[in-house]
Amino acid sequence: MSANYPPPQQPPAGQNPFAQQPYGPPQPPYGAPAPAGFNGPAYPPPPVAPARDNAGLGIVVGVAVMLVAVFAYAGIMRAMAKDDGTYSEVGYAALGVGLLIGAAMGKAGGRNPVLPIAGLVLSLLGVFLGEIVGLSMIASHYAALGGADISWFTVLTDHFGDVFDQWKHDFDVTSFFFLALAGVEGFVITRRVAR
Repeated sequence: MSANYPPPQQPPAGQNPFAQQPYGPPQPPYGAPAPAGFNGPAYPPPPVAPARDNAGLGIVVGVAVMLVAVFAYAGIMRAMAKDDGTYSEVGYAALGVGLLIGAAMGKAGGRNPVLPIAGLVLSLLGVFLGEIVGLSMIASHYAALGGADISWFTVLTDHFGDVFDQWKHDFDVTSFFFLALAGVEGFVITRRVAR
């Protein structure tokens, strides 16, 4: 019987055939210097994106997202209001305000050290304004149930003192906890998202 291929090579006695490296010369261990024939410049390191550091853009984006979050928070408050004059606590929505503001500021502004502090302030302001606008919407809804046609903006501008007094009356430990947590989240998320 003839074969068109060479017979298999037998390893010398006492050697493991699986320990041999059939392709090319042996490789240096990890961390060892490259062999003399290695062409390092042929393989440059991958480019690294420059770090963003634009505090102005971050703050502008943070304010825009805060305004959107204010009306979203107020809308949730209005949706939770019942016709008997009560409304449910929407503290978890405050966490969403801090998360949105912090993520937007960190992505847009980068690693500027001013941005986490601005994220904290804008998150606190966003939750506060969201509650004030939400109370104005609820008051407008109750006025409409009584037959008066008054917009939430009119309630907010003409009766701001009454709305603020209602906010102070409703402010308790739980409200403080969620307000503080939103501020902390705005600070931390801005730092973590920044590149």
